[in-house]
Amino acid sequence: MKNVSEHLAIAESKRILALDGGGIRGALSLGILKNIETILKERFKDTIPPTEFRLHHYYDLIGGTSTGAIIASALAIGMSVDEIIEKYKELGTDIFRKGGWLDTIHDLWKSKYDVRPLKKHLDHFFKDIKLADDTIKTGLTIVAKRLDSFSTWPLTNNPKAKYYTRNNFYLKDYVRASAAAPTYFIPEVLKDTTIDREYLFVDGGFSLMNNPSLQLFMIATFKGYNLHWKTGKDHLMITSVGTGRRPRNLHIDKYRNPNNLQLAQIVADVFMSDSTEFVELMMQSMSSSMTARVIDREIGDLSGDLIGGVEQFTYNRFNTFFEVDKMHEIGLNYSDEQLDSFSEMDNADNTDELIKIGLATGKKFVNEEHFPSTFDL
Repeated sequence: MKNVSEHLAIAESKRILALDGGGIRGALSLGILKNIETILKERFKDTIPPTEFRLHHYYDLIGGTSTGAIIASALAIGMSVDEIIEKYKELGTDIFRKGGWLDTIHDLWKSKYDVRPLKKHLDHFFKDIKLADDTIKTGLTIVAKRLDSFSTWPLTNNPKAKYYTRNNFYLKDYVRASAAAPTYFIPEVLKDTTIDREYLFVDGGFSLMNNPSLQLFMIATFKGYNLHWKTGKDHLMITSVGTGRRPRNLHIDKYRNPNNLQLAQIVADVFMSDSTEFVELMMQSMSSSMTARVIDREIGDLSGDLIGGVEQFTYNRFNTFFEVDKMHEIGLNYSDEQLDSFSEMDNADNTDELIKIGLATGKKFVNEEHFPSTFDL
């Protein structure tokens, strides 16, 4: 079994797992991950007993944003997907509690949810593990956003990282920082004791890296991050898992002369949609991908637009759209009203259905060919 240093060391081939943000919709990611775990268990059953196999055995770097950071960190400390699913159900119900009309008024002025239940669950998940601890069994990156400086912070457990010693925060605190979605939870303050300075964080989804796959590619290959992994379709593989998306088609008349409250209600969704499109565009334009989707009708799936003419990595993205036709494609039937509900990031009542959608998506679209033998253990 590899330790963190072995996972992070330069080798002929490396594997990265990137997990999107999306609130309670992380349950959908878990359904997809269950399929990935099942395929890899079977692949390596002669090396690792199936009951002992975990995704950290296969992936050399696991990273996530917001809810993806929670799941990534749980995988990195050795939890199975089934274990995370059970805890995730408890977490969602507890932290996204619905209030009465007084709470609705309160929501207009303060964060929508009390952060204490989230902190309680993260404390139960991660206890007193720090980012540098050997309890973390593979490379880990968590993406958060500094509100006080407007900068995106990807923290890793790479011992060669420039600020590795200074950034040795408790895992539970940095995960909480990555999941501090504005309007939902208050920001998180972390203190750098080496220089006696505080940092104010909000959800990593409010950076360009709600889909952290591009950030993880940069960490693996940019000189400043000190990993120096090889690029090329046979050397670097990135698996990206989304939390589902709901296409938008706002009524024009409603937004011809919008008030500030109307704009405030959609601005985060608009930004996150753009950032997701941008990251997918960049990843597809640099890679060999079996899952490339049509970004838009003008540029297509970018199969003829490889930047520099060289495939930097093998890339597969697993996600779904909350659309009636897309659900039919995976064997499920939902109304538009239900799919609107599923797109909400804080509706814990949807957890079981989101897991079901993730499982069906994975069953339909994830297969052995997405894990070529070039990248075997």
